[in-house]
Amino acid sequence: MVAVIETVGLTKFYGDAPGIIDLDLEVREGEIFGFLGPNGAGKSTTIRTLLNFLLPTRGSGTIFGLDIHRDTVAIKRRTGYLPGDLSLYDRMTAREFLLYFANLRKVDTRTHVRELADRFQLDLDRPIKNLSTGNRQKVGLVNALMHEPELLILDEPTSGLDPLMRQEFLDLLEEVREEGRTVFLSSHILPEVERVADRVGIVRDQHLVTVDSVEAFKGLANATVTIRFASIPDPRSFAALESVIGVDPRNGGDTLVLTIDGTIDEVIKMAAEQEVLSISTRSGELEEVFLSYYTDADAQ
Repeated sequence: MVAVIETVGLTKFYGDAPGIIDLDLEVREGEIFGFLGPNGAGKSTTIRTLLNFLLPTRGSGTIFGLDIHRDTVAIKRRTGYLPGDLSLYDRMTAREFLLYFANLRKVDTRTHVRELADRFQLDLDRPIKNLSTGNRQKVGLVNALMHEPELLILDEPTSGLDPLMRQEFLDLLEEVREEGRTVFLSSHILPEVERVADRVGIVRDQHLVTVDSVEAFKGLANATVTIRFASIPDPRSFAALESVIGVDPRNGGDTLVLTIDGTIDEVIKMAAEQEVLSISTRSGELEEVFLSYYTDADAQ
């Protein structure tokens, strides 16, 4: 597949302090790529360097095959960007602000702005200074999306949005992907990334430590099986199973919460030897795997 974003050894230092180190990254055309890490890990530094707001200390990068420093104007024509530290012109209305940036781009975005404003329930004619945090975020989202860019680079895009608007935004991202466009998404809200992302990269201590598909990451997480029995079972018999790595008796002992590493087949077969009132399973989640990269590092 075509690489929309590609970096080789991309590094940024602020004096002696590292921002991002030796980043080798490939984001493919038509995918939603989640870029995850805690505050200070290097996510925003990466984005600002890609967009030529910061000059790299060493290394290189391309977007659409264009050099991120030399061809930055051409890249930005084809890119929509929402910064994590959004700043707007408070004396303008949302409509005036969006028209100003549309004129800078020399594109007519009026129809798409109206469509996006309707989806996000944004009043375009209120002064920006009177908008809530969530509505200011909507202005930033419309600004990033209104010219229908080939690439969206979004830094904490759902910050300040209510649950309904977050849902609307995620629906919109899936539509963008269906159109063959590309999204580079940095977010702290892992269930959102898990829902929409195709692949995920995890950053720790200014280094990209792993990249894989969301499904592959979820496959690394342990599943949970909760079984309620008609009578109290012996938890030791379940603990002895090869696939069971944890047993937590609950509800007076008639319910077992089992942590599974591998198949649940032998658990089901053992449970079937007794009268089962209910059973539920939960597959592994991206958040569990993400947190393991940091708890494991802290333990070292």
